[in-house]
Amino acid sequence: MQIHPTAIISKKAKLASDIEVGPYTIIADNVSIGAGTKICAYCLIEGNTSIGKNCQIFTGAVVGSQPQDLKYKGEISYLEIGDNNIIREYCTFNSGTGKAGKTVVGNNNLFMAYSHIAHDCQVGNDCIIANNGTLAGYVAIEDKAVVGGLAAIHQFVKVGSLSIIGGCSKVVQDIPPYSTCDGHPARVYGLNLIGLRRSKVPKDSVTGLHHAFKILFHSGLTVKHALIKIEKEVKSTAEVSYLVNFIKNSKRGIAHSCRKGTVPAGDCP
Repeated sequence: MQIHPTAIISKKAKLASDIEVGPYTIIADNVSIGAGTKICAYCLIEGNTSIGKNCQIFTGAVVGSQPQDLKYKGEISYLEIGDNNIIREYCTFNSGTGKAGKTVVGNNNLFMAYSHIAHDCQVGNDCIIANNGTLAGYVAIEDKAVVGGLAAIHQFVKVGSLSIIGGCSKVVQDIPPYSTCDGHPARVYGLNLIGLRRSKVPKDSVTGLHHAFKILFHSGLTVKHALIKIEKEVKSTAEVSYLVNFIKNSKRGIAHSCRKGTVPAGDCP
């Protein structure tokens, strides 16, 4: 264990034997940190926070602080961070709110400088949150999603797997899986073909997603009728089924098409 002499570490913290802790970092009572994790200078890790193996936490990050939520009354809540995450400079991660509330981060994610993960968020695996990306409370980010720099995501929004959100976007509705989105508010521009290719999604699934997106965003149908048409006309693959189920389960409705004059795949304004 390499602990800088200026670091302040609680004797109650549970630390693996090979972690590294930089100058002036503070680690509080109820923190546990897994093997191989490296923490740079001037970090604060507090609350009921668990951090997995082989994470890197850079200068000035604040991890496990109380939620920025007016209904929080000091209840015991949690932050869980998985393995192999990179948390860059001055990121902030809040614990959950309410009794036993929990913020959960998976594995192999990159959080660029100043990104913020609010209370009760759920971040999957292999995601990228670029500089100043901001997640409000109860946001869910599915696996392999990318959130662009300075993008802000409204509370309770869900961002689908393998989607990508452009920088400075204002995200107020759910982002469909496999989509590229951008704007203020964010709108759907099409499929994330690069992401699909990198993830080696089969060609027949990509073809099916193309057809499904055309029906959803450019047919003029409401979401209910678009989904019926997709289930009748589009070959069922794992990815197409996932897209359909994501939309069926959407609570906030999904982002509209970027094309003017088309009916969005949600309730029309």
